[in-house]
Amino acid sequence: MASRIDSLKLPEPVPPCVAGPDGRCAKRHGQIMEALAKLSQDLGRREAQRVKFSRCLAALEEDTGLSNSTLMLLSPDGQELRVEAVGASDRGADLPGRYRPGEGITGEVLKTGEGIAVANLAEDARFQDRVHARRRGGKHAVGFICVPVKVEDTTVGTLSADTVAHDVLKLRETRMLLEILAGMVAYDVTAQRMVLLEEEIAERQRGTEEYGGGKVMGRFVGDSSSMREVFRRIKQVASSDTTVLIRGETGTGKELVAAAIHEQSPRKDGPFVKVNCAALSESLLESELFGHEKGAFTGALYQRKGRLEEAEGGTLFLDEIGDFSPAIQVKMLRVLQEKEYERVGSNQTLKADVRVVCATNVDLEAAVKAMTFRADLFYRINIFPIHVAPLRKRKSDILLLANYFVNRHASRIGKDVHRLSTPAINMLTAYHWPGNVRELENCIEYAILTTSTPSIKGQDLPPTLQFPDHSDTEEAISLKDRVEVVERDCIVDALKRYHGNVTAASRELGITARMVRYKIQNLNLPDPASFKKK
Repeated sequence: MASRIDSLKLPEPVPPCVAGPDGRCAKRHGQIMEALAKLSQDLGRREAQRVKFSRCLAALEEDTGLSNSTLMLLSPDGQELRVEAVGASDRGADLPGRYRPGEGITGEVLKTGEGIAVANLAEDARFQDRVHARRRGGKHAVGFICVPVKVEDTTVGTLSADTVAHDVLKLRETRMLLEILAGMVAYDVTAQRMVLLEEEIAERQRGTEEYGGGKVMGRFVGDSSSMREVFRRIKQVASSDTTVLIRGETGTGKELVAAAIHEQSPRKDGPFVKVNCAALSESLLESELFGHEKGAFTGALYQRKGRLEEAEGGTLFLDEIGDFSPAIQVKMLRVLQEKEYERVGSNQTLKADVRVVCATNVDLEAAVKAMTFRADLFYRINIFPIHVAPLRKRKSDILLLANYFVNRHASRIGKDVHRLSTPAINMLTAYHWPGNVRELENCIEYAILTTSTPSIKGQDLPPTLQFPDHSDTEEAISLKDRVEVVERDCIVDALKRYHGNVTAASRELGITARMVRYKIQNLNLPDPASFKKK
């Protein structure tokens, strides 16, 4: 860990430590080793982090003679340091001391990531003393040492303490002790944050899995704000038997939403029966849904169970319910309200223990106004609507979905294809996707079949993506658009090379990590987590 000692000239190399006649040097080293052993044990305790850190700092002061030891960690927004724990010698711990990057010695350590040791606080104008009530001057000069707490290459806090600065070697020795403790604290902070993150994910995303930085529920993949809302709605309604209406354009994955609701529900062990209402005529649809008796109509040679009866104890998914005929609408309304129905050609009333999930890409409100869809049926199925946004309105999901389909279809087809080139990603994100997710999946399957390398290139994608139809938006490409294309390519390439590490990518690009994150958001680029190694 890089550091420097201000106002002092350290001998290079540092002379070896030689114990005096009284053995004081060896005794001090023994005390330091005992202190580190005790601190390691304290940090291993399973208790509140602030309590644990306070105990460690108190033990540090007791065993080493340091005072005013302070641990400060970055605030959640990363803008300033806040006091996390102080040692037992503190007399002003209730003061709301905070430091921004560059403010005082502590802020300078945060900004530079390098430790600082000051031999005499009274002679250093940078020291701002915002946390402890110190008295400067006195019989002995008070030294101050502050070191960064780092997680990988990122400074997440500072650890500081006062010491009576007898000599340069004593300051160096104390700094090394604080650096070791800072490393232990950094490890504990990282572990604690990972535990909290896992608990949060488990609580908020119960029933979902992680995939490339996004979320998967069944075969439903997405990480955009609209998809997170869909996941949230699914979890809200899954545990009940409430009728759900899933709305969205063709190819957005409405059937997958219905399947996810079934898999999260208490009926998950029952059947999941699907009916495409647009694929059948009125007479066939009635028989398909409710079943028929032998001889009920020409060709009815035997009794047949309907889809309602097959879905008993499970979930019935009615796709394209907007295509129901008026007669079927009446019978379906009775099923939803009374849970009763009869087979075609039968007078026997059957009970329906099913959960109904409907889907449509039709504007049902307009159909109700046009009197082609019953208002009472609409209100009965529209109890809990879920809207699935088209792919063109959630472009941040495109790369996540594309990678998912690459892994899925490459293994099925038996080809070693595992990534997308930058030009291919640009073409995918620039396309307007009228066929939504279904069209994207077909395009990826096409590209896997045509590519001869482990990487899908632009020329491997279907012609519709290579020569998109922009007849409805004919306009010259502006300089700003051209610059954004170059920026997008450079940032995506850097993130790929460093597997989503924003800090490393920013270092290569010659800009700050904050600027890279701003560009990712402003240019609607994929989440950096989607570039991580799998």
